[in-house]
Amino acid sequence: MADPTDNDTTRLQAMISGYMMSQILSVTASLGIADLLGAGEASVAALAKSTGTHHRSLARLLRALAAWGILEETQPGCFRLTAFGAPLRTDVPESLHNLALVRCGEAVWRSWSDLLHTVRTGETAFEHVFGMNSFQYTSLRPDRVAIFDDYMAGLTRRSIATILAAHDFSQYRHIVDVGGGNGALLSRILAAVPEAEGCIFDTPAGVKGARRRLEQAGVVDRCLIATGDFFEAVPQAADAYILKSVLHDWDDGQALTILENCRRAMHPDGVLLIVERLLPEQITCCEAHREITMMDMHMLVVPGGRERTIAEYAELCAAARLEPIGVRPTGSPFAIIQARKAGAPTTRRTAQADEQRP
Repeated sequence: MADPTDNDTTRLQAMISGYMMSQILSVTASLGIADLLGAGEASVAALAKSTGTHHRSLARLLRALAAWGILEETQPGCFRLTAFGAPLRTDVPESLHNLALVRCGEAVWRSWSDLLHTVRTGETAFEHVFGMNSFQYTSLRPDRVAIFDDYMAGLTRRSIATILAAHDFSQYRHIVDVGGGNGALLSRILAAVPEAEGCIFDTPAGVKGARRRLEQAGVVDRCLIATGDFFEAVPQAADAYILKSVLHDWDDGQALTILENCRRAMHPDGVLLIVERLLPEQITCCEAHREITMMDMHMLVVPGGRERTIAEYAELCAAARLEPIGVRPTGSPFAIIQARKAGAPTTRRTAQADEQRP
């Protein structure tokens, strides 16, 4: 009779060795193997020539990919890409190519190797290893800026439809996307709300690619691109300010500074829309909780931020003299927390959210 613990042991062994597969996928993405096999099967010799790699070592990598179902060895020494491995291509919808490069690249990899230091001291592993924060490091490497830009745009694309369905953006005439990067979110909002104007606010490195995306969406004439530092100030007097996937990058003190600067810039009846994942109050063993806790660990190790519960976001808002007035799930990993200036009068915009007060 089989030991019922065998499956648990096998699963735990796979977790222990998971770093090996992460590096195999990272190298596969770096070499562009999936793109090279996009047109059909190829021999190891042809792939080694195209990638400038060592023939025998590459063959061993390809066999490992075949053993996991990412490639198929059609005959000895010849491989083709499977449907399972297709998301590693750069030219497919929902591509995971940049995810493999960002999450498994050298800088992140070396930072995760210092996790023990972070757990012991509370210091961010990335800064301990490189002597600067992850955003400074990326800004000094133009090739990494482009990869990170595409990675973040991909994350937004996967959730934008649910965000638009969950919140009525037509009530705003001027929207500022704080930390809006390449405009993946605001370009879609402005396309859906023809009467609105917008502003993408980020660092000079962050907004690279924003104009191209706004032009593609047909909204470039209704959107300003502004650069600056949200730790200093943000553009003034908009109806709505959006913070999507911004606050989780920073510790509580830094997040509070960002929120305070948003409050100072807001109209008296303006709103702030915080779009973030929400950490559950209690963790259970399920896929959704695995996803957010692993993201929380990534925040701990690399940028030094954290995922937060709705109560923790409410506390941050209160400290910034902001009042959360609604929390709306989107059907994606993200929720929208709507806030106004503390003590501000109820308006048509804010009355709709009061019934969902956290």
